[in-house]
Amino acid sequence: MRGDAAADRVVPPSGFTVWLTLFTSAAMAFLTIFALALALASGRLAYTWGEELARASTIRISAPPGQAEAQSAAALRVLAQTPGVASARALSDDEQRALLEPWFGPDLPLESLPVPRLIEIVEEDDGFDAEGLRLRLQAEAPGAVLDEHTRWRRPLVAAAGRLKLLGWVSILLIGAATGAMVTLAANAALAANAQVIAVLRLVGATDSYIARAFVRRFTLRTLIGAALGSLAGLVAILLMPAAGETGGFLTGLRFQGLQWVLPLLVPPLAALVALGATWMAARRVLERLA
Repeated sequence: MRGDAAADRVVPPSGFTVWLTLFTSAAMAFLTIFALALALASGRLAYTWGEELARASTIRISAPPGQAEAQSAAALRVLAQTPGVASARALSDDEQRALLEPWFGPDLPLESLPVPRLIEIVEEDDGFDAEGLRLRLQAEAPGAVLDEHTRWRRPLVAAAGRLKLLGWVSILLIGAATGAMVTLAANAALAANAQVIAVLRLVGATDSYIARAFVRRFTLRTLIGAALGSLAGLVAILLMPAAGETGGFLTGLRFQGLQWVLPLLVPPLAALVALGATWMAARRVLERLA
């Protein structure tokens, strides 16, 4: 990769191949930053959903108004005696109103509506015997229905896991596309300089000397373009809202902690892809021109 003024004159310093290489590497690096953010955010989301929903369950108390409080107290007594239950508490009217507010507005009259009472359960690491708890609730609080959140957890975690896989597959495809575009640009530059290559051979230049000139120039162009694209991608990521307490997928695309180091690896990795692609293209074209 050391500079050689004589060898650099073999590669055209301007033309469409220069702009093609710079634009392609910048665009691919920009897309790589977003694909990387997507993969990492999906992984965090799958872990968070899995951890939070795996240890949380809910009991719904559907009973006449005069019996709801008594059955809630009975359910709480059963939960206090159930192994594997870390804590259990009945949600207040304000908490239930806050849960329903996004759908029904802030002035929902819970007192006049048949809204079931909710009991939040936090499990211990080993969990509890769900079937045994259901049988005890059926006997002591007939209006209580246990919801383990399993049917909600599995599709969400699976979807987040597939999004993570999609992000990493996208990064691989972007790398392959970068290599293909650099190869096309190198082929075009080599073909355009066929006469110059023939003259260099006549004066004693080896194919390795000629190939190194193209490899160095195209690798540096890719490195510069990828650095510009990565910088633009990081700026775009920084403009995304940060994840808060209620943040979800779209508000959690920023990198976190040491993950901010990963985008810095995109330009050198793009340069390595360009180096390999250009070297193979140069050797193949030089053999054809021999």
